Amino acid sequence: MVFFKFFYRLNTIISILFYKLVYGNKLRVGKNFSFRKGFSIVLDGPKANISIGDYCFFNNFCTIAARSKITIGDYSIFGENIKIYDHNHKYKKNEIPIKDQGYTEAPITIGKHCWIASNVIILKGITIGDNCVIGAGCIVHEDVPDNSVLICKQQQILKNN
Repeated sequence: MVFFKFFYRLNTIISILFYKLVYGNKLRVGKNFSFRKGFSIVLDGPKANISIGDYCFFNNFCTIAARSKITIGDYSIFGENIKIYDHNHKYKKNEIPIKDQGYTEAPITIGKHCWIASNVIILKGITIGDNCVIGAGCIVHEDVPDNSVLICKQQQILKNN
């Protein structure tokens, strides 16, 4: 077990050095930041900026993609397969391919001491307050105030043929 923890920590350090080499001052990570396999950071555009607080943890296959600004507070933890995007494609001009229409952008702020459960998507312009829990499978498209728990009420329908 100690070997695996050492391996993950070493992988984190090497990856952070690589990201810092590529992105420079556009990326800030706090002390004891860690993640598991499949973690990725993308900073795309001249205004792109990501700041991750102290003691944050990302589980397997998480992505943070910024064209604007994404800020994550201290001690926040993230389950598997989290996606955080501060931008979206423009798509309203039918005569122009979507890939050529550009993006809309708005910053994202995630507070301190948050738990974002597995398979959550956080969309542009969102503020999640301090001490929040975001339940598994949520698509966060509205602000979440401090000390809140957000769940997505989904209905399962089972039909017998």
